[in-house]
This record gives sequence, C-alpha cells and structure tokens, in this order.
Amino acid sequence: MIRRLVPFFAARIRENHLRLLGSSSASSSVLREQPPPPQPSPSQSQSQSIVAVHMTDNCVRRMRELQSQEGKEKMLRLSIEAGGCSGFQYNFSLDDKHNDDDRIFEREGVKLVVDKISLDFVNGATVDFVEELIRSAFQH
Repeated sequence: MIRRLVPFFAARIRENHLRLLGSSSASSSVLREQPPPPQPSPSQSQSQSIVAVHMTDNCVRRMRELQSQEGKEKMLRLSIEAGGCSGFQYNFSLDDKHNDDDRIFEREGVKLVVDKISLDFVNGATVDFVEELIRSAFQH
C-alpha cells in the first residue's frame, strides 16, 4: 500500500513546489551544489537537470544572525520526514557537520544542507524565513 501512496504524495509535493516557486520573491538566488555534481554514467539520461535550491535574502540574513549568536558557523539542514497533511513534513535544524550523502548549497557564506533522499523532493524549491505576529520560521 505504501508503494502506491508514495507516487501520489510525491506528485502533490511537486505541485506545491511549482506553486511556491511561482509566488516566490524575485530576490531569491539560485544556490549551486558544492562540489560540482559527478559526471553521469552512460546509462543515465543525457538530459539531466541541474540540482539547485533557492534561498531568499531573508533566509540568508536570518542565518547570519543565528551564526553570530552561536559564535561559530552553523548550516541550515532541510530534511523530509513522513507525516503532515500531504504525507511529508519539512524539518529545519541547525547543524555543524554533514554526512557523506548530503548535498551542500551555499550563498553569501550561508550553507544549506540537504540529504540525498530529501533532495528529490525539494530540488528547485525556495527556502525563506518568514516573520509573522504569532511566529517566525524557516519555510519551504
């Protein structure tokens, strides 16, 4: 049953990404993967898309503030877990280390870390920091 539901949830998340990207601020920048992606093997498609995540100016500003408070460089980790309304839940945390399967994106000295599995769901998305009356949070 789970195998039948995963494609449905993945499609819903991708629809939400497209909707979010259409309404994201024009001030967001593309973060390129560091180091460069490995060369595709002959069995992979030649029309492979670029792996990228977008980060707004607000996100970069807030991460710099958090880093200055911590006194050392922290990375913003974005991960996906099962749960939530659409079947998945986005989790943001501060981290000072990365794993072998993580992808690191950087903009103006601020690093965003995404694990390999989560990257399939957030590729092409925008990360923002939103301040509202009742809360302040990173959002996808």
